[in-house]
Amino acid sequence: MTTTRTELLLRQLDIAWALFEYHLTDLDDAAFLWEPAPHCWTVRRAGDRWVADWADAEPDPVPAVTIAWVTWHIGYWWTTTLGHCFGSGAPDREEIAWPGSAAATAGWLRGLKDEWRSRLTGLSDADLDAPASLPWATDQSLADVAGWVTVELTKNVAEVGLLHNLHGTRKA
Repeated sequence: MTTTRTELLLRQLDIAWALFEYHLTDLDDAAFLWEPAPHCWTVRRAGDRWVADWADAEPDPVPAVTIAWVTWHIGYWWTTTLGHCFGSGAPDREEIAWPGSAAATAGWLRGLKDEWRSRLTGLSDADLDAPASLPWATDQSLADVAGWVTVELTKNVAEVGLLHNLHGTRKA
């Protein structure tokens, strides 16, 4: 049985996403906004929007993060990557707001995953070998970017999983 590169990329994405769903189903708003340390990045209300803490240069020490921040980060890089690779560009970081609740965030991220998956489905090897149009990855192919998306998602899922577990131990 021959597996195409696209099928392999989709299977890897599906595995990473299944790990994410494992955590998403049990998370509530309190868990999303729980701050695991005093020096912590999260999302904050700014009028009618939720905006993420951010610094252009990585702070030292690097702050802990909330699940809300990690999920905003996933939405940010996925929105940006979709816009650059399959659209006419991406919105500025400041325009990408956290949806404001666990349920809305799960829906937002599921939608981004579904859009990414549908864009990858059916791509040929020539499509995957084409240069990606990301400002920070000018020497990478679309296949490289697709692999990075799954690796980045897996890393972020591990962070969410750890924060979920730590939040749960507070009650023990």
